[in-house]
Amino acid sequence: MATSFENLLYELDTDSGILTITLNRPAKLNALNAATIGELGVAIEQGRADAAVRGILLTGSGEKAFVAGADIPELAALSGPDAQAAAARGQAVFRRFETSPKPVVAAVNGFALGGGCELAMACHIRVASENARFGQPEVNLGLLPGYGGTQRLVQLVGKGKALELLLTADQLKAEEALRLGLANHVVPLAELLAFSKNLLLKILGKAPVAVGLTIDCVNTFFEEGGQAGYAAEASAFGQAFGTADFKEGTAAFLEKRPAVFKGN
Repeated sequence: MATSFENLLYELDTDSGILTITLNRPAKLNALNAATIGELGVAIEQGRADAAVRGILLTGSGEKAFVAGADIPELAALSGPDAQAAAARGQAVFRRFETSPKPVVAAVNGFALGGGCELAMACHIRVASENARFGQPEVNLGLLPGYGGTQRLVQLVGKGKALELLLTADQLKAEEALRLGLANHVVPLAELLAFSKNLLLKILGKAPVAVGLTIDCVNTFFEEGGQAGYAAEASAFGQAFGTADFKEGTAAFLEKRPAVFKGN
């Protein structure tokens, strides 16, 4: 049974297997405080463990913000050691989204700044509304990103552009984020959730084990380098051959029919 949350909405569509996690602090533009990050950690663990969950959609409540950043008053009260510990906790939670074998799509509705941009980047795919804005404004506060922003932004847009964005604190409009590869798609706000769910459903029509192995291989490349990535890919390729889904996929191809994957 799912935990009840104070700062999140946790809704599972049992027909599609899509779990929607909504950051729900609209009066604070869904800013990330310690309690919300803790709840995100619980939510992603529940989603990963629940066999009824096949894919995850992450979004924010309201029309203005996915996550507008950190909770600044809470942040300002931290000591240096407290801040380091908080960064480590946030990184660990975001890492669980990034390494989920179940696909995670961020539906970015409005501002994705600071921790919000970092959270979106930890998801596998980002769909942005036309009014979305991405940015890492931490240097304006005398800080730097603490939840993986200096690492993932480089992966998505390249070192030179990432450094420019990190050092200037400039915000990117949705179309520019799309051009740079930070966003995968840009759609009207009214179509954001439907588009994101349809994209997730398309992925969920594929073999679940193969999807999870693919996510792991891509992450291995970025974390450990090319040789480790190639080794992980060869190992995963062999694992996939041992699945019932491989037998079903090849049989369906030869019989010219849609495959019915069971995830084993």
